[in-house]
Amino acid sequence: MILRPNYIDALIPFVDKPQIKIITGIRRSGKSVVLALLKEELLQRGVKEEQIITINFESFTYIELTNAKNLYVFIKEKIINTHKYYLLLDEIQEVEDWEKAVNSFIVDFDVDVYLTGSNSHMLSSELATYLAGRYVEIPVFTLSYREFLDFRKHYFNEENTTDSFVQYLRFGGFPVIHTADYSEETAYRVVYDIYSSVILRDTVQRYKIRDIELLERVIKYAFDNIGNTFSGKNVADYFKSQQRKVDVNTVYNYLNALEGAFVLYRVPRYDIKGKEILKTQEKFYVSDVSIIYALMGYRDRMISGILENIVFLELKRRGFKVYIGKLDTTEIDFVAEKRNQKIYIQVAYKLDNEKTVNREFGNLLAVDDQYPKYVVTMDEFWQDSIEGIQHLHITDFLLKET
Repeated sequence: MILRPNYIDALIPFVDKPQIKIITGIRRSGKSVVLALLKEELLQRGVKEEQIITINFESFTYIELTNAKNLYVFIKEKIINTHKYYLLLDEIQEVEDWEKAVNSFIVDFDVDVYLTGSNSHMLSSELATYLAGRYVEIPVFTLSYREFLDFRKHYFNEENTTDSFVQYLRFGGFPVIHTADYSEETAYRVVYDIYSSVILRDTVQRYKIRDIELLERVIKYAFDNIGNTFSGKNVADYFKSQQRKVDVNTVYNYLNALEGAFVLYRVPRYDIKGKEILKTQEKFYVSDVSIIYALMGYRDRMISGILENIVFLELKRRGFKVYIGKLDTTEIDFVAEKRNQKIYIQVAYKLDNEKTVNREFGNLLAVDDQYPKYVVTMDEFWQDSIEGIQHLHITDFLLKET
């Protein structure tokens, strides 16, 4: 088992603190491994094995615990003394009314609670009603480029080469793909199975979606427009042009369900001058680029959007809030903010002509402040900076310390 230190480092400050720790992310992104690593950390700290109660609700072993009352009774029977107990509950959203059980645990017992879940809407108003102000979310993503290199070195003794990023670009970041020597075709089949499970269990069943064919059309539209701004109305108008009448609200409901299952991330536009978030023409990015290939095949024409997607996910991993920047009639690919930090980023495949150079650097030069600005591309040689705007190869950006 390979350490993913960023996530353990994020959890450790909250060990033995009163907050409930909720680890979220798409299925197979590594949440269960993070829980296992946490258990190792607790054992190393001297916590006894019997004080750690671990339940994976996807296991048939715990099929009787899928409602709050049964789960509460089960945990109560496990707590046999006054020592602190550590509850590590994996895929908690499988338990009906789980919020009530968890609230009772922290009221009735001396426990430190860690949960994982594959649905972002589990942190909804219902949860806030029971656990208001008493939980912290730790989002888990598929492998970063740095983690991908660690996996390849651990499992295959591979070093970072000029071809490494192309492999990451083509295979994506689901950890399971990088623990065995999969061909590209086989890797996409594995990812497609993950995707199918997510769509069925975390989207269709959870949101009671009946028109699965329409959902698939919405997914393909979103995937085909990675890196482009669009709205629910754009999607509905597109379907109308295909002689398929679709209600705009239905489109938004489906996009919302896909966000909830961590298939898509919605990125709002931000008016840089007006300093306000705009409510139209967002962008959507996928939780791992391999899902696009598994569903639609690899397409060279999508390379710019794919690179944007990779940069977006890296910003999210680093804890930034990410927006699409609007400045008059121009667009900045990403405005990323974290506490007192702010960075601006333009992403392009290659700066292969003067027009592209002027557009990518010109958009950033129009932003009149002193925060760092980057143009990120796959150019191997031309890496000059212009008026303080740094030009980085994408691998340098992905490995850059922040």
